[in-house]
Amino acid sequence: MPATILVGTQWGDEGKGKITDLISDRYSYVVRYQGGNNAGHTVVTDKYKLALHLIPSGIVYPTITPVIGNGCVIDPKVLLDEINLLEGEGIPCERLRISGNAHVIMPYHRDLDGANERRLGNNLIGTTRRGIGPAYQDKMSRMGLRMQDMLDHGIFRDKVEAALREKNDILSKVYGLPTYTVDQICDEYFAYADRLAPMICDTTPLLHDADAAGEQILFEGAQATMLDIDFGTYPFVTSSNCTAGGAITGSGVSMRSIDHILGVMKAYVTRVGSGPFPTEAPEGDPAGDRLCEIGHEYGVTTGRRRRCGWFDAVVARYAVQVNGLTDIAMTKLDVLSEFDTIKVCVAYDCDGVRYDRMPQNQTAMHHAKPVYEELPGWREDITGCRSYEELPKLARDYVDRIEALAGAPISIIAVGPSREQTIVRGW
Repeated sequence: MPATILVGTQWGDEGKGKITDLISDRYSYVVRYQGGNNAGHTVVTDKYKLALHLIPSGIVYPTITPVIGNGCVIDPKVLLDEINLLEGEGIPCERLRISGNAHVIMPYHRDLDGANERRLGNNLIGTTRRGIGPAYQDKMSRMGLRMQDMLDHGIFRDKVEAALREKNDILSKVYGLPTYTVDQICDEYFAYADRLAPMICDTTPLLHDADAAGEQILFEGAQATMLDIDFGTYPFVTSSNCTAGGAITGSGVSMRSIDHILGVMKAYVTRVGSGPFPTEAPEGDPAGDRLCEIGHEYGVTTGRRRRCGWFDAVVARYAVQVNGLTDIAMTKLDVLSEFDTIKVCVAYDCDGVRYDRMPQNQTAMHHAKPVYEELPGWREDITGCRSYEELPKLARDYVDRIEALAGAPISIIAVGPSREQTIVRGW
């Protein structure tokens, strides 16, 4: 049976949680394969509205085994807070499986993340200051701690002691911040380990066995293509591979198991944090404010107001190519219902040079100006539409134009926040 990768195609916040929730009931496993609690996704049902950060959305289905893969970094306190939230809603979490190879976010990672952002001043990256970047730095420098280390008190204590010899010097001598003791950290993290121990395992053979048994697996990405450490708008990116390839390295499942790659894109574009954003509504343009207010564009994790702008087909084509998308899920089409005219960026003008593809030169990307097409708005409420044919013709024209520009079929269209407010055509 096929496995599916679900990825964001813009700068995040495309509504991946809704789409995961919509399709996940056909899967036996839902796997989060990268990122940490810097990501957030909202699941809306007729019973509750849940903001999740680490646990895959499939947790709401009792038949699904949710998995946090080795490509993730985990703050155990945040994870346990999320477990408590879910259990308080009557959703059991003992099915959750956590890779022993996933790296642990430590208190000094959070401190260093915030201190580094303050040091950058006006050039800050715009991180969530949750310690994600420093945790990945330690992973790559081979001095990180992993979830399995918490299960062996001796190993964990030795690794914390080694780490603090460097981290305490940086905290105190570079940033003037308080330091940590080994006992202070171990006492806190051993308490986390006591509760999480039954969930920590080697998730790679777990997924291999599921694949061999013909069970369907959904890989749920966090953040999005334009925030990928290699393919995004570097350096204003996250610290992991958010593109489809990250599902392979972040889980250990073979590429041969993947059958579908579903990209989620908003009918317009938003971004949180710093970095280039060619279609962002300029200051004084009311379109940005209207998109923000109608679409409720505030970060799940930070509460920050998102930067808003028109749909960017250059980004969409790029995402289709680097991810190998087989299908697209378009979200928040209903937000555009209040506009008389809708703009679509079909190319960039970079200092007089037209780019139909993503500029590889960082300077060109920072100077990119959108080349727009204008399409008529439909000015009708579409939140009750449940088939493609029920959409107004001008709304269908918009979807068809985006599909042609992106180069992949739009198989799912969300016309509202709830699970039921969705049109499925060909998925």
